[in-house]
Amino acid sequence: MIPDETQTTNSGQSEMPFAIVQGAPITELPHDLYIPPEALEVFLEAFEGPLDLLLYLIRKQNLDILDIPIADITGQYMQYIDLMEVLQLELAGEYLVMGAVLAEIKSRMLLPRTETEDDEDDPRAELIKRLQEYERYKQAAEDIDVIPRLEREVFNTVIDFNERRSTQKPPEVDLDQILHAFADVLARAEMYAHHMIHREALSVRERMTIVLDRLRGDEFIDFLDLFSVDEGKAGVIVSLLAILELTKESLVEIVQNEINGPIYLKAAA
Repeated sequence: MIPDETQTTNSGQSEMPFAIVQGAPITELPHDLYIPPEALEVFLEAFEGPLDLLLYLIRKQNLDILDIPIADITGQYMQYIDLMEVLQLELAGEYLVMGAVLAEIKSRMLLPRTETEDDEDDPRAELIKRLQEYERYKQAAEDIDVIPRLEREVFNTVIDFNERRSTQKPPEVDLDQILHAFADVLARAEMYAHHMIHREALSVRERMTIVLDRLRGDEFIDFLDLFSVDEGKAGVIVSLLAILELTKESLVEIVQNEINGPIYLKAAA
């Protein structure tokens, strides 16, 4: 909170105080004010680990990660370590371990190499492999971070319709439901089977006419009532074929009020 009390300079303009002590504005630092050197620390770079620091040094100088000048990188890495110690930062052990690894690689690079040694014996190979793998994961994390995130760039919008009304339509009757109901009729027709063999004149067209006569009017008729189980298996099959043919020609309407519930039929309007 900035008070209304200000001091006026020689030019007549009001000078804004930078502090208030016991209600009095302060515009100049006291001559005997002592500020410890550790009172303020500014971190220009933040690293998540030794690999992150090495990758930063390589990118900063636009170096080829497959051909790292290990001597220069080791010197710069140790300078950062010394700087962290001067700033009295708590160094993790992995930073010091990486420093030792770089020193070892540097010493191995200084040793003379024989003609039988190939590129696979390069002391930098393991470090390069770790840096490449870390760079891939770091780039993947950066790509994921720029993706729009819920509750950060994208927010849900919920609209409530107080007068919303939903009209539930009766479930459509599929062929499986019809065959399931027909299975009960067929089971009852089996009880009327007999061993007398004779030819019965059964016509689907004639049965279609009979079913239409049963469905005259606006009332619904139970699906099971359209079958006569005393006609046997052949009779109920012909009745089913007649009903399906009438449905195909849109002459009857089939409804079902609930799943696996009774099926009703009536003549189409």
